[in-house]
Amino acid sequence: MSAEGSTKAVVAALVANLGIAVAKFVAFLFTRSSSMLAESIHSVADSGNQALLLLGQRKARQPADEEHPFGYGRSRYIAGFLVGIVLFSVGGLFSVYEGVEKLRHPHELESGVVAIVVLAFAIVLESFSFRTAIRESRHAKGPLTWWRFVREARSPELPVVLLEDLAALCGLFLALGGVGLTLLLDEPLWDAAGTLAIGILLLVVAVIVAIETYGMLVGEAAAPQTVETIRRALASAPAVTAVIHMRTLHLGPDELLVAAKIGIEPDLTAAQVAGAIDEAEALLRQAVPAARRVYLEPDILRVAAGQPAVPGAGVSPAPEGSA
Repeated sequence: MSAEGSTKAVVAALVANLGIAVAKFVAFLFTRSSSMLAESIHSVADSGNQALLLLGQRKARQPADEEHPFGYGRSRYIAGFLVGIVLFSVGGLFSVYEGVEKLRHPHELESGVVAIVVLAFAIVLESFSFRTAIRESRHAKGPLTWWRFVREARSPELPVVLLEDLAALCGLFLALGGVGLTLLLDEPLWDAAGTLAIGILLLVVAVIVAIETYGMLVGEAAAPQTVETIRRALASAPAVTAVIHMRTLHLGPDELLVAAKIGIEPDLTAAQVAGAIDEAEALLRQAVPAARRVYLEPDILRVAAGQPAVPGAGVSPAPEGSA
């Protein structure tokens, strides 16, 4: 997943949400609709979230130093997790509170036509942002379903923007339904119900975003297909007899740490072993460019009597710490 594609989707979402937030606040001042207020706060929260994602990307580009020898790549995960917190607190909880208050104390809707026009305008802008996020995600998604892509992506920006834009579009239609039913039936409780539904929707999306980005923040291995590619690349090196065991860890969306114990032919000299490790590392980096931190430990594969060594095997017959 290219950082350029992620940045383009985030910037598109930021521009759209800023324009939508201004329009919604103006509409709220005219209509005093609780749905419009909830949607206004939602758009402000979304704009802040996109700013957080851009800040995380900028921080992640800092070079490694003595205090952070593996770099700042996880800054993007921290930003993604904060987005979930902001969406939950500023967006979801506020909308639920506002909806409950308006259910208890209904407020007559003023200038409903203005609200409908602004919501229609917001739907157009939000659709543009959502379309951009989908287009930038397609090449990274590959054959995966959209849900699997959100669950398995190791870069937080595109999944977060996709979920945010989807929630925003659904929220806009809920607000449109609440305002429309209020005008049609002259019953302000529908506006309050729309506000409450928006809040519940935002809470659900916020929990999903927080859970997914928390897993990245704690530390996740490479995707299964990437792990298999790494294993095949190492096993294809001429002097490597097997991949005894291997560990991978994402230091950032585009930076992968690989630590592996590889079986080496037993009759090699020290210089030949060093050359074999260099060759295996070169093949690995060629197959998976994101593998920027590679640590390979040579060993002699030990197998039980009568069991042939299988090149590329991922399970070690001996304990991991054995020499």
